[in-house]
Amino acid sequence: MATGPLMLDLDGLVLSQTEKELLVQPEVGGLILFARNYESPAQLHALMAQVRQLRPDILVAVDQEGGRVQRFRAGLTRLPPMAALGRFYQSQPEQARVAARELGWLMAAELRQFDIDFSFAPVLDLDWGRSGVIGDRAFGASAPVVAELSGAFMAGMHEAGMPATGKHFPGHGWVQADSHVAIPVDEREVDAIQADDMQPFGALIEQGLDGIMPAHVIYSAVNGEPAGFSPFWLQTQLRQRLGFNGVIFSDDLTMEGASVAGGFAERAEVALGAGCDMVLVCNHRQGALEVLDYLKQSHWPVSNRLAGMRARGIAAEPDSARAAQARGWAEQLSE
Repeated sequence: MATGPLMLDLDGLVLSQTEKELLVQPEVGGLILFARNYESPAQLHALMAQVRQLRPDILVAVDQEGGRVQRFRAGLTRLPPMAALGRFYQSQPEQARVAARELGWLMAAELRQFDIDFSFAPVLDLDWGRSGVIGDRAFGASAPVVAELSGAFMAGMHEAGMPATGKHFPGHGWVQADSHVAIPVDEREVDAIQADDMQPFGALIEQGLDGIMPAHVIYSAVNGEPAGFSPFWLQTQLRQRLGFNGVIFSDDLTMEGASVAGGFAERAEVALGAGCDMVLVCNHRQGALEVLDYLKQSHWPVSNRLAGMRARGIAAEPDSARAAQARGWAEQLSE
């Protein structure tokens, strides 16, 4: 089955009959899991077996960044916030690069044992000391350091066979408002954003970044649209200026930052029209159904890029000597 452009979520620990019917719709090409879908490794194995029996081809994702954004915790390694790597870098840069690579590998190796394709990581935003929603999710405030550490983290993910998704293009760290509940506006000129916030994105694109998620932020010096709805940001800047050929995922279309585009169907239409390959509709089943109905009626073409987000190769062994060393880094950096 072709990979359709809609990614949606599940309500609980097992598939309901309604969810089984949704997952087999050809327009549904992705599934994102949350903390409410996880109880234990055994339960997640059972849930993923259900999913793969219905849709062996569907892309399955999760936000497993580390720190406060880690959906699966019990029975898995508690990963430190990425800011801990940035602090470590200040005193021991080479060791910090090693730790970043090993933590990226460990995160990916642990997820791949459940047949999950990818985590929406790494965060490439800069910590300007202004955004509570980004904060310690960022590797740091310096674009070169963020690029170096996130590049190492991505290299580890790739070694474990997991594609990486950088977020939130072209940078969410400057705005104070949380796009989950507000409509953030960044008033800076394009030149300033290119000189700082976009640098990690450009660096990782050169190193083989697989996916990018744009921010639900309006960059008012450019236009009145959030980046994820803007051809300027997705086409002129991301595709053309930076030469990105991978997958563009919308951020969740149910977030307040997406509301400027209208209803759920309108949000999906604008996001796909601007250049997104896949749209996320989470935590709002009616909204997901509205987008699904829109996609059925519009016959939106399937993006050939989406196949690049499937996990690759044989899953790494999460109980190996390398894993033990990586857990040592996680414990050290979480102290």
